[in-house]
Amino acid sequence: MKKLLLFIALLLGCMFQTHAQALAQPEYNDPDKPTTIGIIISTNDEETIWNVMRFANYSIEWGNKVSIFLLGKGVEIEGLSQTNKDIKEQVDKYLDLDGTIYGCQVCFQSRKQTNKICKLGCIQDMYDVVKKNKVVLTF
Repeated sequence: MKKLLLFIALLLGCMFQTHAQALAQPEYNDPDKPTTIGIIISTNDEETIWNVMRFANYSIEWGNKVSIFLLGKGVEIEGLSQTNKDIKEQVDKYLDLDGTIYGCQVCFQSRKQTNKICKLGCIQDMYDVVKKNKVVLTF
């Protein structure tokens, strides 16, 4: 009985020590390892959208996979890309780099926006962008 209790105590001690070591070593993104990035855009601010698209392109050029979901005012990116050549340039570059843009179908309909640059999506697509990417950014 003493041997069994000693064995259990040692086993628990080893498990606790392994768990404590895992907690002590923070996880971080290694800049040399590509990652997946999900971006949710819910703004129609031109400067913000331009910077987000520049960041998305930069990330892809460094080997990362980037997915974008447009929500709310974010679906207005289509119209902005027609009137702002800097945004158009960045959006076109993103699409040329095989970036993916999903847009909330309900948001497109309620804002009477056209959708030539993205795939119409639903809440499930937004969920997938959040769930399947290691890093998620919102703007």
